[in-house]
Amino acid sequence: MSKRLAVGNLPHQMTGEELQTLFSEAGLVASSKIITYLHNGQTRGFGFVEMHTPKESQRAIALLNGRQVEGRPLVVKADRVGSKNPFSRRRK
Repeated sequence: MSKRLAVGNLPHQMTGEELQTLFSEAGLVASSKIITYLHNGQTRGFGFVEMHTPKESQRAIALLNGRQVEGRPLVVKADRVGSKNPFSRRRK
């Protein structure tokens, strides 16, 4: 399993520091980033967290997927390599 996680349905006022603090409940966070729009800097409602080990990534998914944060249930899943938006709904 990957150490990098995609995190969706984030509250729009959440900061990168808050995201890192939240995921530190599951273990050591190597990095965290909330994705923003280039033109206005507002968050896009998703981000990425890299945990220190794959085991900590699994723990983070079990602990945080579906957790309510400011009234929003988080979506936490293993990230696909190279995905820009793992939560986009592409039509086939």
